[in-house]
Amino acid sequence: MATSLKHVKQAQPLMPHATATWLVENTGLTFAQIAAFCQIHALEVQAIADETAATKLTPRDPIRAGELAQAEIDKGHSDPAYRLKISAGPAQVRRTSGPRYTPLAKRQDKPDGIAWIIRNHPEITDGQISKLIGTTKTTIAAIRNREHWNIANITPKDPVTLGLCSQRELDALVAAAAKKAGVTPQDDGRLGADREAMLAELRAEREAQTQEGEEDGIAPREHTAETLFRTQE
Repeated sequence: MATSLKHVKQAQPLMPHATATWLVENTGLTFAQIAAFCQIHALEVQAIADETAATKLTPRDPIRAGELAQAEIDKGHSDPAYRLKISAGPAQVRRTSGPRYTPLAKRQDKPDGIAWIIRNHPEITDGQISKLIGTTKTTIAAIRNREHWNIANITPKDPVTLGLCSQRELDALVAAAAKKAGVTPQDDGRLGADREAMLAELRAEREAQTQEGEEDGIAPREHTAETLFRTQE
């Protein structure tokens, strides 16, 4: 007797598309079963199977992740109408404090941003930099004392332009640090010079990307370096 197709709302896998990729590559489940388990559209599963999805994802094993039991997959194999049930895993721990999360692509820019703050705003403490940039006091101290393993390649760059924080956050921190230290924040022109240099780099990078995109038949990005900078403000 066929199992009812009635959809029952359940928790979604942590990484639904990566999980769907693994299920497509490692099981004989139908696209409908995978779509129902991952709570994505069946056409998305089809695109993953045909390798026409916009982004190629690294497969994520839901069995190892504790989200799906092998017995559920076996039931799905024996009955195409069966809808797999996600395993109840341990409650996720949500971080309520500590350094902010920084995308992997931007983490390599952190030392440059830290060096810029140390050079231009010595009144800001290591603890304040740690919270603003999302790094450890050990790393900051190493850069401050020029003992960082990559110190030879660290170039001070405005953390706002690097996308590590917003201009509002930096201004608020500078004002707070200056007030606590009993000093008056000064704008000696270095900030503007650094931004102009960074904008020049961003323009050059955009021009290179545009040229590559035209050669590959890909439309160039919509935002210029200047609009990217204004967005940060």
